Amino acid sequence: MPRRILLATTALVMLSLPAVAQEDLPGATRDTVVATVSGTGITLGEVIAATAQLPAEYHQLPPDILFDGMVSQLVQQQLLADTVDEEPVRIALMLANERRTLLAAEAISAFLPGAVSDEAVQEAYDAQYGPETAMTEYDADHILVATEDEAKAVIDRLDGGEDFADLARDLSTDAGSGANGGDLGWFVAEMMVEPFADAVQAMEVGAISDPVESQFGWHVILLNDTRVQESPPLDVVRAQIEGELQQQAITARLAELEAGAEVTLPEEGEFDPAVVFDVSLLDD
Repeated sequence: MPRRILLATTALVMLSLPAVAQEDLPGATRDTVVATVSGTGITLGEVIAATAQLPAEYHQLPPDILFDGMVSQLVQQQLLADTVDEEPVRIALMLANERRTLLAAEAISAFLPGAVSDEAVQEAYDAQYGPETAMTEYDADHILVATEDEAKAVIDRLDGGEDFADLARDLSTDAGSGANGGDLGWFVAEMMVEPFADAVQAMEVGAISDPVESQFGWHVILLNDTRVQESPPLDVVRAQIEGELQQQAITARLAELEAGAEVTLPEEGEFDPAVVFDVSLLDD
């Protein structure tokens, strides 16, 4: 029975069996036997290891209740385990995978702290959000037409006092922004085609551009505002940066280990990939 399922099935009775409290075991070690089931000892180390695997909410319980509950659960598991006459092959395979997983996690925990030191986090933050990475954002509207003459005619009408948004809705061939009065929202220059981006970067706020040609046609641009993208505080992005540093460290360590190891993989076509679902191969 999977551990999570067993936890759920024993939750109602996890306090039903008395256990030895830790305070009654002066000088206790991980090898100290805290309970026995038909001669099989359950050690304090096993209780601690099982407790460490519980979801975080269980750790909010008072220690005496948690200790008794974990001992009771291990006793119940041992009672059930003793009814199995012969260990199935799949159990040995699952234990091998679990051991591999735990040892891999142990290896990672040995080198990972250095990868997410305060200095490393600060360096990564500065690289991603330092002053040199600050970008200017633009809020602009545009009217897109097919020819330069049409663009000049739009500018004449704007100079005559007509409303930019009204003209965009009536004349722009950019249906998306045209329906919104030409509004393009906030963007960085790199998001736009080069002639459009160059024109916007050269404009003053409130100005209307001369006709600008791009691969889509001719633009008349109104620059509403600009702003410099503010960097988020380090505390806001710390978790994200730490995650990135951890992944980079793991990837680098794996590459180093692979370079120094002899690894063989299945040849293409050697196995039918669907075999991964054939649980019958786990049967005795």
